[in-house]
Amino acid sequence: MPKQAASKLLDPQTPTRRMVLGGGLGLGLTLMAAATGLLAFPGGAFGQEAAQRLADHFSSVKTMTGEFIQFGPNGEQTGGKFFIDRPGKLRFNYEAPSAVRVISDGKAVVIGNRKLRTWDLYPLDKTPLKLLLSERIDLSSQVVRSVKEDPDLTTIVLGNKSVFGDSTISLMFDPKSFELKQWTIRDAQGKDTSVMIFNVQTGVKFAKNVFKVPYEEVHKKQRGG
Repeated sequence: MPKQAASKLLDPQTPTRRMVLGGGLGLGLTLMAAATGLLAFPGGAFGQEAAQRLADHFSSVKTMTGEFIQFGPNGEQTGGKFFIDRPGKLRFNYEAPSAVRVISDGKAVVIGNRKLRTWDLYPLDKTPLKLLLSERIDLSSQVVRSVKEDPDLTTIVLGNKSVFGDSTISLMFDPKSFELKQWTIRDAQGKDTSVMIFNVQTGVKFAKNVFKVPYEEVHKKQRGG
């Protein structure tokens, strides 16, 4: 199911899908990609109501874990397991041969490379991940860039130019089950990365150290230690 499902959801030959392939977070966080060419969201009642229903359902899900497949800006494909504890917490463990770990503890997002023994650290508030990991998805006019409804997918593009610049995040939902199927980010350079999730479990409990950021090691490596 995983790779077949991924090819269906992210098929570059499908007009609805080819718009969501690519990129990165622009801060080096290549996790997702944003859809382009979507209809502008003028605050129409129908689109707004559909978006609000999806947002409210997602907001009610506080914890999630499952598997993911990521498609990078150059077509590279990686996978692994993800863990989310909203508000603010996220972890991505990439499968070998990737040595990358991504952790958010609610304050900062760190990207670690076990092979290179390097860490990059960014304030969560300055990345579009904050919109995904918020206690409640903000659908104010300042944040919603667009909404597109297809028979099998509803896409909500979020961004805030004053906070994230040109970076945006798209949340893609099943319009019937309201389940989140994919999220995407376009970085400030216009590069896109897509992540599809599957085998998702909700309402799970995590050990406290799952989202622990090793700040001492991070700062040591940043200082060149």
